[in-house]
Amino acid sequence: MSTPWVMGSWGDGLSELSHRFHDEWRARPQHPRRPRPVTLNTWEAVYFDHDLGKLTELADVAASVGVERFVLDDGWFNGRRDDTAGLGDWFVDEQVWPEGLHPLVEHVHAAGMEFGLWVEPEMVNPDSDLARKHPEWILQARQDLPPSGRLQQVLNLAHPNAYAFIAGRLHALLEEYPISYLKWDHNRDLVDAGSGPGGRNMVHNHTLALYRLLDELKQAHPTLEIESCASGGARVDLGILDRTDRIWTSDCLDPLERLENQKYTSLLVPPEMMGMHLTSPVVHSTRRTVSLNLSAAVALFGHFGIEWDLTQTDHTTRASIAEWVSFAKDIRDLVATGRTVFGDGTDPGLDVRGMVAADKSRAIYAVTQITTTITSPPAPITLPGLNPHINYRVRIIHPGGQDPQPGQSPLAWDRQESVLNGHILSTIGLRPPVQYPQQATIIEALHTI
Repeated sequence: MSTPWVMGSWGDGLSELSHRFHDEWRARPQHPRRPRPVTLNTWEAVYFDHDLGKLTELADVAASVGVERFVLDDGWFNGRRDDTAGLGDWFVDEQVWPEGLHPLVEHVHAAGMEFGLWVEPEMVNPDSDLARKHPEWILQARQDLPPSGRLQQVLNLAHPNAYAFIAGRLHALLEEYPISYLKWDHNRDLVDAGSGPGGRNMVHNHTLALYRLLDELKQAHPTLEIESCASGGARVDLGILDRTDRIWTSDCLDPLERLENQKYTSLLVPPEMMGMHLTSPVVHSTRRTVSLNLSAAVALFGHFGIEWDLTQTDHTTRASIAEWVSFAKDIRDLVATGRTVFGDGTDPGLDVRGMVAADKSRAIYAVTQITTTITSPPAPITLPGLNPHINYRVRIIHPGGQDPQPGQSPLAWDRQESVLNGHILSTIGLRPPVQYPQQATIIEALHTI
C-alpha cells in the first residue's frame, strides 16, 4: 500500500508559491515542451449539429486566421444527437458520417492543422447500447442507480471487462484516424460509486484504472496529447496533470469570470497547461456582450485558442482575430517559460497581471478594467516582477486594433514609448491607460541598454 504524493510550497506571497509549483512541474521529463498549438474547438460553433460542409468551412476559416489544431467536440458517435443518449457507444455514427471521420480529418490536415477529438470514456448514458447490454459495468452502491448527473452515469473502469471495452474503442479510434489530441471530458461527480449493492467503494480503484488507461494510451501513441476537461476545472490535481498535457480551465468563457478562475488555477498549474480561449461577442454561458480585444487579452497568458463559429464573422473581424493569434504565437515561449505575476494594491476596478521572462528581459502585462474605477483618473498601477536595476522600454501594444477610447486625452506614454527603471515600474508605478470598463490593454516592458 502506498499513499499519494503530497507537495507543499512555503515562501513570501502567492506568486512565489506558484513559481515553485511551476518550476517543479516544468522539470518533469514528460512536460509538454513544443510550442502549444493554437486550438479551435467546435463545441460552441456547432454543438451537436455535425455537418461536413459546415465543419470544413469552419476549418478553412480557422486555418486562415492561424489556428494550428482543430478539435471536433461532442456529437460524432452513435445516437448522439443531444446529451440524453449515446455516451458509451464510441463508434462513429454512420448516419451523420457515412464515410467515417476521414473526409473531415483529411480536410483539416490538408489545411495544415492537427486533428483532435472529444471523448468522455468514463461516462455512459442509460439510453445507450452499452448501458443496456452491460448494466453491471455502472458504478452504483444501492439497488437503484445513483442520482443522475447530466443524464449520465459512471462506468466502473476497475471492472476488467469495462476497462477492456473502453480501452479497445480508444485504441481503435487512434489507430484508424491520425488523432493528435483527445479532449477527455468528465461531466459527472462520482456519487454512490460502489461495486454494486452491498459492495465496496470503488473511487480509488476506478481512479487507478483511469491512470492506467491514460498511461497505456500514451505508451501506445507517444505523440498523443490529452486534455483533462471535466466540465472545466472539475478534475485539476497533480495526479491527472501528471498524465495529461493541459486542463480546460472552465466551461464558462466569459472573460470577466475567467479572470478570477484563471488566476487561482495558476497557483498550481503552469499557464502553458491551462486552456484559455477567446469567445464569441455574446458569451454563450452568461449572455454578456464582450469585445474581441477583451476576450483575447484574457485568454492570452495560457494555452491560447478559440471557441467561436468563425464562419459567421466578417473580413475585418477575421483580420483582428488573426492579429491576436499571431501575437499569442509571438509570446507563447514567454508564457511557457516565464513567471506569472499579479499586481496587488491597485484600484479594485483594475486587474493587472503579466508574464515576465525568466531573465527579466521582457514582460507582457494585461491591464483589464473590470468596473468603473473608484477615482478618475485612477491611481498608478505597478508592473511586478521586473529587474529593479535595469531600464525598460514601455509601450502599449494593440493586437487586433485599438478599442475606441473615452473623450479624455490619452496619456503621453500611450502615444509613444517611455523608458523607465524596473524599480520605479514595480514600486511607484505609472498611470494606467484610459479605457472603458470591460476593456483590456496590453503593455510590453522590454529591457533597453
